[in-house]
Amino acid sequence: MFTAVAFVAAGVLGAVQPATGVPTEVVQLTQFGPAAGVGAVALYRWGWTRELLRGGHGGRGVGRATGLLGSAVLVVALTVLAYGTLRGAVGFTPPGALHHSFVLIAAAQLVGACGEEIGWRCFLQPLLRTRWGTLVSSVTVGLVWGAWHVPVFAQAPAHAVGFLLATVAMSVVLGVALDGTGGAYRLLLAGGFHALVNLGLLLFLDEESGAVTPMLCFGLACLVVALAWAGRRAPARTSEAGPAPTTLHGT
Repeated sequence: MFTAVAFVAAGVLGAVQPATGVPTEVVQLTQFGPAAGVGAVALYRWGWTRELLRGGHGGRGVGRATGLLGSAVLVVALTVLAYGTLRGAVGFTPPGALHHSFVLIAAAQLVGACGEEIGWRCFLQPLLRTRWGTLVSSVTVGLVWGAWHVPVFAQAPAHAVGFLLATVAMSVVLGVALDGTGGAYRLLLAGGFHALVNLGLLLFLDEESGAVTPMLCFGLACLVVALAWAGRRAPARTSEAGPAPTTLHGT
């Protein structure tokens, strides 16, 4: 139900956005598709959905937040470095040159990112985590997340591959970094990471234009950061990969 509603709602919201007058540079309404999916499931099983969203309560240290948000900056930096090395120059759009206030765009991007992440990292990831390990559940969420961006597959195959590599790799980063966390803390960190990456790409690259090279650079940069996070992950304990909690059986 969640996946079906997330896909359909995103399509509907994308279709009606021109009529709303909300500029896509500020926020894309499709980002709220996953939130609609969570809402649909909550109507059916509110207590169970609330338990998933509440999640764990560990790992609230400053180091985790700094590491994750810093990783978003690192992804953008590595992407820019790779693209600049290949092309010799990287364009930069000054915040003041955007059509709308950068402060407004940044705030809207965070809200939009949270609209996605409440579905991907606060609902689907914890759900799959009750059945599989951190890495397997993260890769699965990354594949669904990538496939959810349907228009990407209308681009060149290499562009789509680079994008899927990016979503899977970023999902691994988020899955490892946020494992064991829950609630608003998890949502804000996931949304913050997502928004920082989006803002960095908005200012430095044209990966959404369909160009292959920036997207491949982006995907490889995400992969490098993901490998670093996967390498520092503590060995999984038997209890972490054990059966799902009783309240989640039969889902």
